[in-house]
Amino acid sequence: MTGRLDALRGPEYERVFAAARRSLERNGGTSIGQVSVADPSEPERAALIGITGQFRPKSVKRITVALAELDALTRTTAGLPLADALVELHGKPLRFRAAEKTALTAARDEALNEARDSRLHDTCPWYRQWLDELAPLVTKLVNQGATARLKDAVRVLEAIEARPPDAPSLLLPALGQQATGDTKSLGRGSTTATLTLRALALRAGARPPVTAEETRLLWDANGVVVDDLASRVLVLNLRAQGRGLGEWLTGAAEFGTPFQVTLHQLTAHPIAPIAHEVYVCENPAVLRRASQVLGPQSPTLVCTEGRPSTAFDRLARTLTAHGARLHYHGDFDWDGIDIANGVITRHTANPWQMTEAAYRTAAGTDGEAMPLVGRPRPTPWEPGLAKAMAEVGIAVYEEAVSDALMESLATAADRAH
Repeated sequence: MTGRLDALRGPEYERVFAAARRSLERNGGTSIGQVSVADPSEPERAALIGITGQFRPKSVKRITVALAELDALTRTTAGLPLADALVELHGKPLRFRAAEKTALTAARDEALNEARDSRLHDTCPWYRQWLDELAPLVTKLVNQGATARLKDAVRVLEAIEARPPDAPSLLLPALGQQATGDTKSLGRGSTTATLTLRALALRAGARPPVTAEETRLLWDANGVVVDDLASRVLVLNLRAQGRGLGEWLTGAAEFGTPFQVTLHQLTAHPIAPIAHEVYVCENPAVLRRASQVLGPQSPTLVCTEGRPSTAFDRLARTLTAHGARLHYHGDFDWDGIDIANGVITRHTANPWQMTEAAYRTAAGTDGEAMPLVGRPRPTPWEPGLAKAMAEVGIAVYEEAVSDALMESLATAADRAH
């Protein structure tokens, strides 16, 4: 039959058969209706006159042909109905748009309904919001035959949500293996990782991460470590027992030298800290100044460097497990208060000069005041602090109160000796 279609493969038939294909794909393959060719060339005009049996002058601007006439032509020429002939002529099957759209919608709804069967759907508003926002992306996954990635993301989210707050950190490949059976499923840029991170951003009330650092921090905030070498905590004068890391920390403390500790070191070289009172700050400038002003005499100081990393949480748990008490100070802005709440709650830390009086004093003397922005956060240890911050409306960062912090550390050092 293919050879008999050769008579219809000339350029004079190309546009009319292309129009017929578009029509059949829209109407489900039925040869009902008509198509037309605008501004026909002379060979096209002659071919269409032959199909319809009706003369058309050279001045004609458009020639219309019934699909039934084209069907009759292909049946007579090659013994094939029009739909089958178009498949042979163009070398590809017809795509019936309405049926495809219906099937696509059904497949998308099936994938979303499976995700709605998760226990998270009834207990986590952020999960429901995630699914509501996913519909366009799930359509793309259906087209790619990749709806299994959505199932994987759901299993990852269930695994994260089921982890106790005090659970030890988990490396990203281990989470992938546990939830999906594939250590590489959550690699940067993978579909499963992208879907999961969108959900975790909603869980945290943040925008989806864009940079590698934002991605690392979001995983970190959920107890998942992308790279145990990149997760670090800055310390000053932390003496500890233990080969390797314990020896390095103790050696650095002899000189009052700041020391960066990685999560990998904390895992590979367990330590037994020798510290009773440990001060925690948010900004490395505070720790650097303590090193310069107090040197080896400074009390043990640990810096979160902004949002606490998994390495910080691991070290803080180790410190408290060995009897140390943590004292926390951070920025007087809403993000800083949020960080303070987390550290105080997770590690039973005492607020360190995080008082209403300290804030009002600093706000009144800060010559380069920055306005408070973001969502107000409570200060359960001293409710008047949050009220004062909302009233004054000024952010006070740790650098601005470093004099008071140095005095506090010096006093603590004198008491210890």
